[in-house]
Amino acid sequence: MDSIQEGRTGATRTTGVGVLDRCVALLDLLADGPRTLRSLSAASRLPRPTAHRLLVALEAHRLVARDTSGAFRLGPRLTELAAVTGPELDLASVAGPVLDWLHRETGESVQLYVRSGEHRLCIAARDAGTGLRDSVPVGALLPMAAGSGGKVLLAWSGEAGDAEGAHEGAQIRDLGWAASVAEREPGVASVSAPVFRGGVLLGALCVSGPVSRLSEAPGLRLSQPVTQAAAQLSALLAEPAPEPESAAESERAESPPR
Repeated sequence: MDSIQEGRTGATRTTGVGVLDRCVALLDLLADGPRTLRSLSAASRLPRPTAHRLLVALEAHRLVARDTSGAFRLGPRLTELAAVTGPELDLASVAGPVLDWLHRETGESVQLYVRSGEHRLCIAARDAGTGLRDSVPVGALLPMAAGSGGKVLLAWSGEAGDAEGAHEGAQIRDLGWAASVAEREPGVASVSAPVFRGGVLLGALCVSGPVSRLSEAPGLRLSQPVTQAAAQLSALLAEPAPEPESAAESERAESPPR
């Protein structure tokens, strides 16, 4: 019988569903970084043909991918699933009405990005819907170095980079927003502004659309509504959550008056 070595943190459990247990064991091993088939087979104690068959199946579901050397690594589907759970889900939920307002105000596509390693992750979006538009699906991973959303996340991250990057970051912080034209994708322009909670950068709120509509200077039209919406979202996030009612208070509230 194929055996499974306990996961890297000891968290892997045997459920009795053998295929699932083996797949999770392989994913746990890949959490430490890319690994070859030989390494995964040895670490999981699975025969190489079995490990290969499972990895290819996980790759078909985009839970596993391969790097340029052919080594296996965690796939993009895991990041997409993470976009709809955890703390980012609360941020996306709170941001919903603000994104709706910004979408109506500008008539363009709207996205909310958070940092995910060396990329930015779209955790909420509103599509322009008609005509020329820039569609970014929730769960999409985009580069940090291209596009106004990445510029905002870098400008307030404290990562200056080279002298040119430090100068651009300082300019963005002074303005309170960043713009880009045809950086991430030809023909696309965007404007983004930072979202904070308690002075800590949480994400970047972005409006994007075709250059033909937004012009080569998209900030002239979009900087005001984008910064306004980002400030509104930051204010919402700064509001303390309501304290839960005690059982006694709840009982009193539900009791009919005498």
